[in-house]
Amino acid sequence: MSKRRRFEFGANWRRFLSILNEERIEVAEWSLRRLLCAENLEDKRFLDVGSGSGLFSLAAMRMKAKYVHSFDYDPQCVTCTKELKRRHFSAANNWRIEQGSVLDSEYLESLGMFDVVYSWGVLHHTGAMWQALENVVQRTGQGGLLAISIYNDQGTRSRIWRWIKRTYTCLPHPLKLPFGLVVMLPREVLFALYYLSTMRPWRYIQSWTQYRNRRGMSRWHDLLDWVGGYPFEVALPEEVFDYARDRGFILEYLKTCGGRIGCNEFVFRKT
Repeated sequence: MSKRRRFEFGANWRRFLSILNEERIEVAEWSLRRLLCAENLEDKRFLDVGSGSGLFSLAAMRMKAKYVHSFDYDPQCVTCTKELKRRHFSAANNWRIEQGSVLDSEYLESLGMFDVVYSWGVLHHTGAMWQALENVVQRTGQGGLLAISIYNDQGTRSRIWRWIKRTYTCLPHPLKLPFGLVVMLPREVLFALYYLSTMRPWRYIQSWTQYRNRRGMSRWHDLLDWVGGYPFEVALPEEVFDYARDRGFILEYLKTCGGRIGCNEFVFRKT
């Protein structure tokens, strides 16, 4: 796929690193512990598929993972992850960072097996989501965990969002931000009016000021990702569940977005 038809995820995460602080890192680490139901990752091999900013590879390192392997298709994401390693674990030889594609089955096979395979909001941006899922499924060792999030299938609304994202990627760079604002502003106004009508205006303000409490991320950078994140595929939660079950996984954690816009979150264990 041409770069023109792919969102610049790495450029977005590079900007995110400018606001990444210890508080956000601690929140990310807490969210990973909570997701995996583990206080630490001692003796665990951790694979970060589509490392993005590198924040959750860093969280895995801080949780004392035996080995962390991070890779991303986007060279700027690889640079971001390497920057976090330089800042926090510059001398570590158990954190490896590479450029690679989750659709490259030979590359994935060369990595070996892992105790935790983590791919958050990545597989649906590859252009071949089910093949990408198959490749990461095969890297999960016996008894290991597969933690993924996949965009929820909303039928017609999902097709509209696919058009929006594709349009964003085709625009000249100076028009991307205005287009994103035009797309998201009505939604933000509706949220603000809702909280005003229910006499809770502070809740809308908190949706921005306390967004970092959700995995340590930034709402602004996530909104840009949401508007521009193309390629874009979706799946019903039961489709993902059936796919994993048929390959010997059991569901340990599920959080749906309630049929709305967003991602469904899954943690499976390989039996």
